[in-house]
Amino acid sequence: MDITVCSMGSRLYSALAQTLSRNALPESEYLEQMDHEEPGDQEALLRECEKALRRRPARLHRSFVFPKGRVPDKHQQPIRVMQWNILAQALGEGKDNFVQCPADALNWNERKYLILEEILTYEPDILCLQEVDHYYDTFGPVLANLGYCCTFQPKPRSPCLGVKENNGPDGCALFVRHSRFLLEESTCLHLASATPLSNQVAIVQMLRCHDTGRRLCIAVTHLKACSGWEHLRCAQGSDLLRALEEATEGTRIPLLVCGDFNAEPSEDVYRRFATSHLGLDSACKLLSPDSQSEPPYTTWKIRLSGESCNTLDYIWYSCHGLSVDAVLDFPTEEQIGPNRLPSYNYPSDHLSLVCDVRFCGEPDRLQ
Repeated sequence: MDITVCSMGSRLYSALAQTLSRNALPESEYLEQMDHEEPGDQEALLRECEKALRRRPARLHRSFVFPKGRVPDKHQQPIRVMQWNILAQALGEGKDNFVQCPADALNWNERKYLILEEILTYEPDILCLQEVDHYYDTFGPVLANLGYCCTFQPKPRSPCLGVKENNGPDGCALFVRHSRFLLEESTCLHLASATPLSNQVAIVQMLRCHDTGRRLCIAVTHLKACSGWEHLRCAQGSDLLRALEEATEGTRIPLLVCGDFNAEPSEDVYRRFATSHLGLDSACKLLSPDSQSEPPYTTWKIRLSGESCNTLDYIWYSCHGLSVDAVLDFPTEEQIGPNRLPSYNYPSDHLSLVCDVRFCGEPDRLQ
């Protein structure tokens, strides 16, 4: 595993419709400029999204589900976490072959508004994204303007670079709201780097909550795709778990791990996370009647190779240090429609995962 200590990118940027006309600034410059600015107007940006999307059909309706037996702490503001593979623009248009998705539904000039509208609608305090290939000209500057600390780690050999007229490499991005957290440390990982074919990354950050003073470790990753690569996904997941055990000092610091694992619950990498010494559980299991089953799908698409409906995306949380107050439900098959995802009213082939968590137990107590 290769480890790099990264600076966090953020820069004031007021208009989504604009793009950077000069070379992208290094992430350290983004952070330095953001330190002297006030957050932008989120409501104004949401109205801008709605105006740009006025010809698009109504978006998918989703509601929050409140797990039975969980009593929210009225004295503690919940932490909203959002996990989403947003579909790299270069891959959506150039490689993924979504045969039932009209080409103009993937037009970046409108699709970027769909992505940002989804983010703005749920107002996450922590936002974890995969397949980000428009970080420097869209997501970094726009979300920095809204008061987020922004970090991006590209894949070493991004498949986006093989697409004509690409916008650079895709990778993982992590956004943390300044008003909720102090960012104490950030580390970028190249997972299972000793394996020549490994091209996957992760970002791990240590945060301190302004409200409670408690520390929280957050990680975002995107593991190897496609069947036949289960062994590599397991090696990458194991590599990440080792890094997280060190970062959290065993189970001393509560942990959130968000990602597109490209693995169904039946895979070894899923079982490794579910049975690790870190005491992790999957937030979306709380949507099931017995709180023991994952949702039937987090991605649903039709490609040249056929239709695929899978559960691949997860928000893992420390059972000993965090409690889940609410989880966003998933749209039904009827809502998604026969052409599946992406579509005119949803910008990615993966659905976003959103949950509200809060600290529980005694601070920094060894479990």
